[in-house]
Amino acid sequence: MDRRWADPLLTAVTPITWGTTYLVTSELLPPGRPLWSGVIRALPAGLLLLALTRHRPHGAWWWRSAVLGALNIGAFFPLLFYAAYHLPGGTAAVLGATQPLLVAGLTVLLLGERPRPRALAAAVAALVGVTLVVLRPTAGLDAAGIAAGLTGTAAMGTGLVLTRRWGRPPGVGTLTATGWQLTAGGLMVLPLALAVEGRPPAPGLPGLAGYAWLTLVGTALAYALWFRGAARLPVTQVSLLGALSPLTAAVLGWVVLGQAMTGWQLSGFAVAVGATVVGQLPGRPVDRTRQSRWAGPGWRGIIAATRPAGRGPDGVAVGADSPVAGANGSAAGALPVTGRPAGSSSAASEPGGNSPAATSGSVKRASAAGPAAYDSRSIQRTSSAVQPRPERPAISRSRRSPTRVSSS
Repeated sequence: MDRRWADPLLTAVTPITWGTTYLVTSELLPPGRPLWSGVIRALPAGLLLLALTRHRPHGAWWWRSAVLGALNIGAFFPLLFYAAYHLPGGTAAVLGATQPLLVAGLTVLLLGERPRPRALAAAVAALVGVTLVVLRPTAGLDAAGIAAGLTGTAAMGTGLVLTRRWGRPPGVGTLTATGWQLTAGGLMVLPLALAVEGRPPAPGLPGLAGYAWLTLVGTALAYALWFRGAARLPVTQVSLLGALSPLTAAVLGWVVLGQAMTGWQLSGFAVAVGATVVGQLPGRPVDRTRQSRWAGPGWRGIIAATRPAGRGPDGVAVGADSPVAGANGSAAGALPVTGRPAGSSSAASEPGGNSPAATSGSVKRASAAGPAAYDSRSIQRTSSAVQPRPERPAISRSRRSPTRVSSS
């Protein structure tokens, strides 16, 4: 499978798995224990990953793991459950669907990246689709619940962007970094659960099966794939996949629980899924094979060619047409010649001069300068810049007496 689609599909497993949380919680877990559900989801999964990887944080990654764990788990879980208890499920899902737009703004502020217009349009369309699927006309609004829902969405969006910004330490895999965050987040929720809900619940076999699913699949595997996608894909594209969570919950409620879906809900479902797919389409590749308008010497050679000829440190004329200048109009790399006029040339540039140094120098400089260096004038100028051997006299054009060439 093409990697351009493999990474989005693997990352999409996470919100689809999170969408099963509503069904598992309502049908299998003990009621009225949301904070303990968060602790049991995060802390055992984090400790399991730490036991498998056997790698602890070092240096700055102690506090970075704590910050990411607080944003993605420690703060997100309590705020999510508070919003779920004070708002109808549809309203809470709509607030969560605003995450791609929040992530797009955070991407500009923290990463300095501008989201693609297509991704922003897809985020708006997905929000509209999720609203049509889960929001009911009789849904009530609670100011505290809305504030908690938006704060939790912003916390997880910030954690997603910081995960992309900080990356991972050298030699540390995704499972290790995920274990750090889950352990830190679970330890943060633990005292809050003890203070608010008291002792942990004693579930039966259905509850144990539900907790096992949420711990192993809905948390350990899901967060590992989520952070993997955050490291490989644009964060706006990753957050757009979050719309699949309420859509999965709606489908499971329809299939498993027999909840009816109206025509408006089906239309919103199609809009949300279509927007999510469009948001995952790869961007237009950059055509790196397109040649520049100026071929051959490049902009440095063009600038050098427009400069008037001057004198080098040894009194030799250096310019675009100087025999000392290279094929790109620059004097860089040319060896200074002394003891003859500026217009003179070495034996290597004579029609009969076919020494190995002249031939090698002309070919190398001509190939480095581009197609324009293969004309006769460029080859002559390039060959004249090659220094002949000191023991062989150079014959000047103006006079036939031997002239010594400086070996310095």
